[in-house]
Formats: sequence, structure tokens, C-alpha cells
Amino acid sequence: MLDDILGRTELKERIEALEEERERLEARLEAESERRADAVSAKQSAEERINRLQDRIADLEGQLASEPDATEVGFRREETVHGDRVEAVYDRIDSFEGRPESVLTAYVEDAVPDDVRSVLGEHASLVSRAAPCLVCADDAGVLAAALRPPLAPEPFCEWGRTPRIERSWLRPTGRFALALVRSDTFAVGVYEGDERVSFEGFESNVKSDHSKGGFSQSRFERIRDEQIRDHVERCEEALAAVDAGRSYVVGDRRLVGEFDADATAAVDATGAPRAALPDAFREFWAVSVYGL
Repeated sequence: MLDDILGRTELKERIEALEEERERLEARLEAESERRADAVSAKQSAEERINRLQDRIADLEGQLASEPDATEVGFRREETVHGDRVEAVYDRIDSFEGRPESVLTAYVEDAVPDDVRSVLGEHASLVSRAAPCLVCADDAGVLAAALRPPLAPEPFCEWGRTPRIERSWLRPTGRFALALVRSDTFAVGVYEGDERVSFEGFESNVKSDHSKGGFSQSRFERIRDEQIRDHVERCEEALAAVDAGRSYVVGDRRLVGEFDADATAAVDATGAPRAALPDAFREFWAVSVYGL
């Protein structure tokens, strides 16, 4: 009661309110300090990460600068070979022999295997330019060549005493049919090795020029597409009737994929069926050889 009279009660209440506000402010200050410390720590961590990344970038740029420019590395030799020359190349590679597990052979379609990069070093970039290809190399650098065979094996990469290379990948062997398909031409020969033992061929009436007399461009293209489809069906029937264990279809890149064949390839052989087939045969069995 005395406190009320002297006005102390109000003062005490005011003091308590201020103390509570002070405690809240102290708590807020402490929280802000912690957040500020966390922010400083996070900033320091980020700066350290940035510095490490900058060091890594500088290191990689240094490595890049020290590597030879791929444009400065070229094939020692490029050649497309046929017939007896293919046999000579095959015999030379097939006769190569080294120590056990010293000769690498790989068929590369896309990514270059690590073993190929290891044995060829800076010249491994050439394999990507030659692919798909068969790579033959030894760990002493005596043998280093890539070939693009007409008949591709499944991708592989292996070490041995000698290169793994098969004549059947490079040269005609056994009995097979080779068919040439263009939008208006078909020719097929049955072969025993490189000797043709039978022939069939025909040409179809397929529009080759846009007629100005009454045909719109779209109608002309529609008629032409129908004629080509009919021609392809006729070719498929003729090829199916051929007695051969394997079939290879070459010719127009847009059409050869329509056929169920053991291998296909685009070739530029033109002319009448009987004259064009030997050119198609020679082009299909050509082998590109690259010195690495």
C-alpha cells in the first residue's frame, strides 16, 4: 500500500516491462549475431569453393594448352584399296607378331576405348575421324593403322600376340548376293567369292522430272513416291527369290535401309543395271586404310 502511495508500484511495473523488452532485444541480438556468424562462415566457404574452382579451371586450361592441337595431328597415310591391294594389306597386318599381350586390336564405332587412347597417345584423336574402323596397334609403336572394313564385326577391344583381323571382314568369301538399288534401277548378282555366277536386273518407270502439264508439285511428288514404293517392293521380291546364304544391299542411301540384309552401304554406281553392278561391287568391297 505504501508503494502505491509513493508511486513505486507503477515504477516497478515499468521496470519489469523494460527488463522483459531488454531480454527480448538481447535474445534477438544474439540470434542476429548467430545468423551473421553463419552468413560469414557461408561466405568464407563459398569464397574457398570459388578459389578451388578457379585453381581447377586454371589447371585444366594449362593441360589444354599443353596438349597438341588435334588439327596438327594428321594421318601418316590415307588410301582406299581394292582387290589384290586389300589382300596385301590384310596379309601384312595378319602376319604381324609381338610379345604376348603387346598387340591391341579394337573395332571402334563411337567412343574411343581407353586402351586405344593409351597405346596411340595424341594420335588417338585420329581414330574418331576414321571411325567406324578397325584399329591395329602395338605397344612399341611399330604397328599403328586403322581400316574401315566393308563388313563390320561387333565392337571389341583386346590385347594379344597378333592382331585380330579376319579376311571375311575385308574380302568377298563364300556365296552371297549383292544387290544395287536406286529409285528406278535394280541389279543383283550372286557371287562365289569375287566371281559372279548369276545376274538379274531391271529398270522401273519412275518420274524424274516435274511435269508442267497439269500436275502440281505436291501431286507430282506423291505420284513419284508411289512409283518408288512399287519399285522397292519389286526389288524386295526379286532379292527374296535369289538363292544365296547372305545378302548385301547397296545404292541409294534413302532406300537401302528398307531391305532386310546382312549389310547395307551407300554407293554412287550409276548407269544401266548390268554395267552398274560391277561398279557397285568394287565400291562396296573397297577398304579405307589410315596410317595413325
